[in-house]
Amino acid sequence: MLKLGLKTEVITKNPLSSNYNAEYGKVKIKNETSHKLTQEMLNPNIKIDNKNIILFHTHTCESYTSSEKFKYKPTGTFRTTDLNFSVVRVGDELANHLKKYGYNVIHDKSYHDYPSYNGSYTHSLKTVQNILKKNPSDIIFDIHRDAIGSRSDYAPIVKIGDTDVAAQIMFVIGSDEGGLWHPNWNQNLKFAIKVQQKAEEMYPGLFKPIMLTKYRYNQHSGKYANIIEVGATGNTMEQCLTSMKYLSKVLDEVMK
Repeated sequence: MLKLGLKTEVITKNPLSSNYNAEYGKVKIKNETSHKLTQEMLNPNIKIDNKNIILFHTHTCESYTSSEKFKYKPTGTFRTTDLNFSVVRVGDELANHLKKYGYNVIHDKSYHDYPSYNGSYTHSLKTVQNILKKNPSDIIFDIHRDAIGSRSDYAPIVKIGDTDVAAQIMFVIGSDEGGLWHPNWNQNLKFAIKVQQKAEEMYPGLFKPIMLTKYRYNQHSGKYANIIEVGATGNTMEQCLTSMKYLSKVLDEVMK
């Protein structure tokens, strides 16, 4: 069992600036849309009825910095088709922890960005829609790692307790501002706030500010659908797997 009340500390070396322009309690949001976010829009007053959980990966081949335990042969820059070393392995870890808490989890491991990166979101939407036909689910997580930015060594890290070093996590929430139909984006945002609110209570610093974007990212497919970015290119697999241990505990507390 994970202990509660552990000391946490963000220990990222040379961190990127953490910009945000909206807040709900201790939850910070970087709003990249023109939507004016009211406190009512941010209030996570939602009820989670269907606790089936779908995990998938639009960018299946995204990977991390090699470590002694997790050395891999790259298939592109910070990418690999070996699912034991990509974000799929991170999804496995989250799925395994959630199953221990008693949740029904479907983890799809299809390639959506290989052999062609173009059309990844079109491919992953078909995958999710097919899963939903047989497995109605409100909670849908598209698990990524932070994209390569100007610094490939960027590794957002939080220390939890005396020994655990975990990659920081970020929710990316889509909206309807790109012109595509997306009536439930505010519900998606409320869910992310509900989870992050609990995380700030249990393990402050586990999450970076939520990013609300103009693009839909297939999040119209679920009542509580979102992207979870686990770590960045500079993080190791060990750090990302540790994050999933704590994320699953937070999710269980939220969905009890």
